[in-house]
Amino acid sequence: MAEKFVEIENKDSYGLTWYEHAQPYYGSHRGMRFRIARDPMDDVALAPPDKKGDAEFVAIIWPEPYCFESTPDEQKTTSRFPFTVEGKDQMVAWLNEQYQTRFAQWEAVRAKH
Repeated sequence: MAEKFVEIENKDSYGLTWYEHAQPYYGSHRGMRFRIARDPMDDVALAPPDKKGDAEFVAIIWPEPYCFESTPDEQKTTSRFPFTVEGKDQMVAWLNEQYQTRFAQWEAVRAKH
């Protein structure tokens, strides 16, 4: 029987404006933790569009149970995406791909905690 994957949906993380306030988003999905942020993490929410500068989404994943700061860097996987609506779609697709391709790892850490 094939595994039933529960996918992360785009609506499960905030819209672009949240990240323009220099706030990261932290989440957890069935053994996989993640952090999403705008790079550079400058508060540009009230700036005119031509003054916001170039930016990217940075998504970082790591195994439970520890928080971002307490997890060693060698346990983290990072990927970058354009800071656009389409880039956010790509990022969510990447998160789901990482969850599915490393399913056994996430399930193993879930079983421990």
